Amino acid sequence: MGGLMFRAKLFAGLVSAVMLASPALAVELVMVEQTGCAWCARWNEEIAPAYPNTVEGQFAPLRRVDLRKMPDDLSIARRVTFTPTFLLVEDDREIARMEGYPGEDFFWPLLEQLLRSHTDYAPAKTPTETQGNGS
Repeated sequence: MGGLMFRAKLFAGLVSAVMLASPALAVELVMVEQTGCAWCARWNEEIAPAYPNTVEGQFAPLRRVDLRKMPDDLSIARRVTFTPTFLLVEDDREIARMEGYPGEDFFWPLLEQLLRSHTDYAPAKTPTETQGNGS
């Protein structure tokens, strides 16, 4: 029985060490939504499937919250009144927002602009970006 207890304590210690060594999730994209929101549904169809696989999604993972059940741990600049509203959050504190869903052609550039302006987001340039600037 002593060996089992020792292994359990060792395992618990290793798990704690790994958790302490892992960086906290600093930047998130919080999507404030509500049931019946047509623009939320459109975002879910056009963007949601790809989002976690994108550079933006890796940098700022998506967290969804219901407009009527805003979490207490989230510090926002002002009340959210429109859905969807996308809050760029760092350490549970809003640093920028995008109100509404402008469609897939405009969502990505606007999100990239928010990330570049308010965080240390700096993805590697693609070959087409580097060709046009003489690099």
